[in-house]
Amino acid sequence: MIEKKVPALPRSRPSPVAMRRLLGAMLSAVAVYGGFAVWQGLGKMGDELGRFAWGAFAAACGLAMGNYFLRWLKWEFYLARLEVRGVGRVDSLLTFLSGFVLTVTPGKVGEVFKSLVLFETHGVPVERTAPIVVAERLTDVIGVVVLIALGSTGFRGGLVWAGLGTAAVCLVLAVVGSRRAAHRIIGFVERLPGPFRGSGPKLHAAYESLATMVKPTNLVVPTLISIAAWSLECASLWVILRGLGQETSFGLAMFFYATSTLAGALVPVPGGLGVTEASLREQLRELGHVGPTASTAAMILVRFATLWFAVLVGFCALSILKRRHPGLLGGASKKPTTELSVGGGAYGG
Repeated sequence: MIEKKVPALPRSRPSPVAMRRLLGAMLSAVAVYGGFAVWQGLGKMGDELGRFAWGAFAAACGLAMGNYFLRWLKWEFYLARLEVRGVGRVDSLLTFLSGFVLTVTPGKVGEVFKSLVLFETHGVPVERTAPIVVAERLTDVIGVVVLIALGSTGFRGGLVWAGLGTAAVCLVLAVVGSRRAAHRIIGFVERLPGPFRGSGPKLHAAYESLATMVKPTNLVVPTLISIAAWSLECASLWVILRGLGQETSFGLAMFFYATSTLAGALVPVPGGLGVTEASLREQLRELGHVGPTASTAAMILVRFATLWFAVLVGFCALSILKRRHPGLLGGASKKPTTELSVGGGAYGG
């Protein structure tokens, strides 16, 4: 096999100043959300929090961490399928976790940030790995729909959500699986004026990566991982409810968490903020017969143990990664000099 050396493309690199401002805005968002949640709930939840078994919160965070680890295995699976080589396990894990700093973005599209990190640390082109985010979201949705179906057993109305989610998944698979339709859409986009002009080659490369990842043989393992991963976050809600003295069954907790997560993912708001919280609290009150104060407490606690804990983990991972790679995000004058070995579609660090 003939190999050729392809230098990293610096023009694919976003402005470090813009990235630092974006990360600063994320920290501000965490602080504002935390302050708002405390202001809204502490006065009403004082008694509930006083009786809460805080070990349950630690357990919920541990379950969420298990979710992240399993989803990292999915990231590793996709990197292997795209033949991205030369990324060590530690760097791979830190890169994956660093994507959580932009978890609070519509549809979590900000997690493509980890593709930027991989480019800056190992020279892997962004367009090569960015489609992994789409594949991750797709298999996550499939996994969540399966959990909704399982949780809705014997629960009237639950299968409606499963049906809607399944229809959405099938639609996406149909579009991605049709090479003719995909190339027509790309052709239309590259004919648009402004920044879209000339985007055709990158879009075609991205589609080829995505098409590889959503082949039936490449969907089974990631989907099974997604089911296991998101069941852990469903368990985090159940554990917190138990810590509040509620006897909600695990099946109902799974249904409530999965449907709320799906609702937040389908509505284009950052991190599903507002949508997920409202859906979860109302389901706990109306369907789970959890009191209004306890349902509010459970909602806030589980969101801190999952969503905001993920953001914190992301910042910690990014900080460690910057120590290992001082040039990351313009932290030093060093720029990525890694060359990529390309042969048969392989990109190695």
